[in-house]
Amino acid sequence: MKAQLFASASAVALFALPVSAMAQVTEDEAPAASSAQSNRGDNDIIVTATRRTARLQDVPLSVSAFGQEELDDLGIVGYEGIAQNTPGIVVNRPTQNFNNFTSRGINTNGYSAGLQSAVAIYVDELPISANGNSTILDPNLYDVERVEFLRGPQGTLFGSNSLAGAMRIITRSPNLSKFEGSASVDLGVVGSGSLRQRYNAMVNLPIMTDEMGLRVSGYYRNEDGWVDNIGTGIKDSNSLEAFGGRAILLMRPSDRMKVKLLVSYENSKPADSALTNPTLGKFVRNSDRPDLFQGKLTNYNITVNYEFDFAELVSSTTLSDYDASFYVDLAGTFAQAFPFALDAYGYDDLFVQETRLVSRHSGPIEWVAGFFYYDKRRTVDFAYRSSLEFIAQRNIIGMENEYYQRFNSYTDQREIAGFGEVTAHLSDNFWVTGGLRYGKTDVQTFTRGGGYNYVVAALPQFGYLAVGATPGWNNVVMRRDPIPYAEGLKVSDDRLSWKASVSWKPVPELTAYATVSTGFRTPVVNARAGLVSTINPSDIVIPDGAKSDSVTNYEVGLKGRWLGGNLTANLAGYYIDWKNIQVQANRVSDSIQFATNIGAAESYGLEFEVMARPLSGLSFVLNGSFNEAKVTKLSAIEAAISGAELGTRLASPHFQGSGTLRYDFPIGNGKTAFGSVNVSHAGSFPNQFPNVPGNPNAVSPTYDHTEAWTNVNLFAGAKLGALNLTAYVENLFDDTSITYVHPEAFLDGRYARLRPRTIGVRADYRF
Repeated sequence: MKAQLFASASAVALFALPVSAMAQVTEDEAPAASSAQSNRGDNDIIVTATRRTARLQDVPLSVSAFGQEELDDLGIVGYEGIAQNTPGIVVNRPTQNFNNFTSRGINTNGYSAGLQSAVAIYVDELPISANGNSTILDPNLYDVERVEFLRGPQGTLFGSNSLAGAMRIITRSPNLSKFEGSASVDLGVVGSGSLRQRYNAMVNLPIMTDEMGLRVSGYYRNEDGWVDNIGTGIKDSNSLEAFGGRAILLMRPSDRMKVKLLVSYENSKPADSALTNPTLGKFVRNSDRPDLFQGKLTNYNITVNYEFDFAELVSSTTLSDYDASFYVDLAGTFAQAFPFALDAYGYDDLFVQETRLVSRHSGPIEWVAGFFYYDKRRTVDFAYRSSLEFIAQRNIIGMENEYYQRFNSYTDQREIAGFGEVTAHLSDNFWVTGGLRYGKTDVQTFTRGGGYNYVVAALPQFGYLAVGATPGWNNVVMRRDPIPYAEGLKVSDDRLSWKASVSWKPVPELTAYATVSTGFRTPVVNARAGLVSTINPSDIVIPDGAKSDSVTNYEVGLKGRWLGGNLTANLAGYYIDWKNIQVQANRVSDSIQFATNIGAAESYGLEFEVMARPLSGLSFVLNGSFNEAKVTKLSAIEAAISGAELGTRLASPHFQGSGTLRYDFPIGNGKTAFGSVNVSHAGSFPNQFPNVPGNPNAVSPTYDHTEAWTNVNLFAGAKLGALNLTAYVENLFDDTSITYVHPEAFLDGRYARLRPRTIGVRADYRF
């Protein structure tokens, strides 16, 4: 009978797994509800994607969720693993601490420097992706409640702008009733012999039973690299050291009130980039010094929950500091006419306040109303350098050091928004939802005085030259000019976004929905607006910036749950209209980045997720996405300045998906063993628009495609009471396909590949 049900359901089985719902419980009660479902045999997944706790299968949203146990089972420690196992998602990752998600095809290239990410990334209530470019710290996914990935615009429930989706890393709150602890050790060998070490630990202390508790977690990672840098002479140069921790104090002053204090710190220090040059070798790069993309993130948060009779008030206040180095060799080798590099260090000071009310009363109407305030100052020290060796070899006179330009700039960004949703249950099996978000953003960039710029003063054969002359770089006399204070253009924009959804349960096992939602991004100011190229004055003049772009997302879906949760499936179809697209391009003559807008694009596709438990101990998960995304509206001027063409494909694969097959079986005395295989795949896609910005008739020398790749992971282990042991092989077939191609013009190495085959063991102990 069970086999017949599985066979008959398979026709509808491309409907259900990740979603959220309309339960009369608020988001902050999620840990207790979720922990009750933490055992592998339980069939319900609890999420808070609608700001209430609910079964994943019940709500009209496209959401994928990963609890801590699933993260551990799949060996997921960061963004790559999340993207590989979430339909419709690609993470563009050239190296550590450089991450930019593409959701449902909404991306023009994998870098998007200077643009707000199309996918908002949250750690609890802090949006860490709204920092203006793609240098986002790699997270540590240990002792988290779960990770949720919501596809489509989400601004009516979350404060930060959300163009194409939102990813939420939800940390685990203290348990007030019992002492807990855990530790994890992961040792692996990458490639031919690089050692990977990962250590995690957590302790939970109930200070006053049911009234106060403290939860502290920490981690340390020491991982050898696998890329050789022939310029620095360092083998396995892209090693990583990372460490940090989190402390959460939870207090219950009364039955109605909770106060949570959080402090977290993460420090990620990769020793070099993982970008390679295929002409030099598969895992070989060349830079005069290590390229550094290092970051330190510190968060301070206080969240207060108070339960009124009619609603729960949630107030979250966050102060955050993010310091990041961005040291990159932009010339590669002395074969370039003038070796140059950028040593930049940025400082983000961030304040975020989010306050919301979530209805608690029972009845046909549910609602959420919120307020969001975001204030950030990003300060950057820019230092462009040549090299002392080059200066001495060419007898360049007048430079005090290797830095030919130094200045400091800062950008102030403020956003204020109100948002909310109302759901009306017109019957037990039919409900409608409407949501609004109104936001206003101000952005302005300033250049502080006191910087300098060396320019050509004289050549022996020609005498005095105007600023911007291009000499042969021999016996050149340089002059130091001061960089004055400059106040950039202030850009303000206000937008209304909205969502409307209709949901219907024709039978208790099936939910059908149709949703229309909109989203937008913050406008962008170009710091060097109006600048004429000193190398080629006929090249593009840097424009003022880019206005907000917007999407309208049309979606229909089916979600099913049968056999007590032993079979679930989702099917979602979508069409996205993307207007006034923000694009990032590089001026060819001097590689200066700028942002601008072009016409429109469309993205449409189909996503599916299936989870089945056909036999005791046997489980099967399959998900995937088919997508078509291309430029549909483009003027001749927009084509010239961006390098795009009408019909140009956007930077996303036609197909991406994954599958996991797992078998758990008893080995006596309450102990179990398991074996599983996880396979993920992504098709090839272009890395950028095809033509040279400013010259629409020339194919860009940096235009290329990623390669289709398939990653196969094997896991086997035993659960021996409090101790879990796992042996694993990641990237079983040692696929070294190119997963990312950088659009920068002057980088020697622009290609990232899958990490080589990694063999290791992991031990987890919980008490």
